[in-house]
Amino acid sequence: MLETGTRAPAFTLPDQDGNPVSLADFAGKKVVLYFYPKDNTPGCTRQAQAFAAACGQFQSMGVQVIGVSRDSTASHRKFAQKYALPFPLLSDPELAVIQAYGVWQEKKLYGKVSMGVVRTTFLISEDGVIEKIMSRVKPDTNAQEILACLGQ
Repeated sequence: MLETGTRAPAFTLPDQDGNPVSLADFAGKKVVLYFYPKDNTPGCTRQAQAFAAACGQFQSMGVQVIGVSRDSTASHRKFAQKYALPFPLLSDPELAVIQAYGVWQEKKLYGKVSMGVVRTTFLISEDGVIEKIMSRVKPDTNAQEILACLGQ
């Protein structure tokens, strides 16, 4: 599992339009990298909408928001269009970045155990170091909690 104070794993993944997006693209900016289980599910939709609603505040602070799940770029495109999401959604069907960040974990639902993405948000500094890790976050309050960490 990653820890605060360590370098964030580098990555390049396609966004909802198929364009490659790398962590290095945002050198010199803080990045909110949030991992979520699935497009168009109730919790993930509320989380994305909360980040979208706060996007102006993040932008005014020079902070880039990025969402990551294992959904396809086509799924991300529909999700982003449906909810007018103003930030990139990255597709990681091979789980390369999801596993690098340690968010592919055992989950229990109604007594059934399965593997899946545990909703986790990373705040990454301008120089690529993990400043904060928030695991098992609540979709409705995650964006505001990150803003509070940033002093807003």
